[in-house]
Amino acid sequence: MRARRLIGGSILAGVIGFLASQAFAQGTVDRLYVMDCGHNAATDQSRWSPGVNVGKPIELSDNCYLIKHGSDWILWDTGYPDAVAGKPVTGPVGTATRAKTLAAQLAEVGVKPADVRYVAVSHTHGDHVGNVDMFPDSTLLIQKAELDWAFAPGKNPPFKGERPVRRIEGDLDVFGDGSVTLIATPGHTPGHQSLLVHLPKTGWLVLSGDAAHFKDNWDNRRVASMNTSADQTQASYRRIADLLAEKKAELWINHDKPQSAGQKRSPQFYE
Repeated sequence: MRARRLIGGSILAGVIGFLASQAFAQGTVDRLYVMDCGHNAATDQSRWSPGVNVGKPIELSDNCYLIKHGSDWILWDTGYPDAVAGKPVTGPVGTATRAKTLAAQLAEVGVKPADVRYVAVSHTHGDHVGNVDMFPDSTLLIQKAELDWAFAPGKNPPFKGERPVRRIEGDLDVFGDGSVTLIATPGHTPGHQSLLVHLPKTGWLVLSGDAAHFKDNWDNRRVASMNTSADQTQASYRRIADLLAEKKAELWINHDKPQSAGQKRSPQFYE
């Protein structure tokens, strides 16, 4: 009898533990802020959609996302450098501008750079890592493959290398509760990643990074001309599509129409 009670108790404890772990794995963040991190008036859409809309201009947004998780803050991408707000930059691709600095938008919600525990970046292109050095004490969450590629000999480093860094290989459940998960989506660059976020009211979101640059490319599974691997790009498209179906999630495409459109709050937020 005592053995049965012990076995029964072990089974019950196991069931309770399993249920608790499942509940923990369905955690949510508290709030997500959409930050205006720049704009690109690009001269030729076909750079991102080879052979389609050649020579047609396109307006590309550039969003950053500040996420509150309990007492912690995580910033997803950092946009164009804040210096662009005072001096737009025109190059072969188009003209980059910033209506507001990232520093000013953080201040609007009462957050200082030192308050940000993690800075996670989708990849190391300049319109995504322009303000990484604003957060010297935050732990940078980046794929090892991306860091190795960006800091390869002979390349100009995209930010200072001496800083707290977590080199990721694959997916990462950032807080251990399923609320914020880095998803490896290589193809645009060797170590590109996207972000899966769970909000209490909005539900599941996938923040694309540059896995797709705008909805038409996503819908037609096009591969941008600068991508490092067409095969990896297509595999990442499939990975994201599977996640959207599994979680009934929304896909927020970084360079497409800003999610802030139509909202009057500044900075805009979602719960």
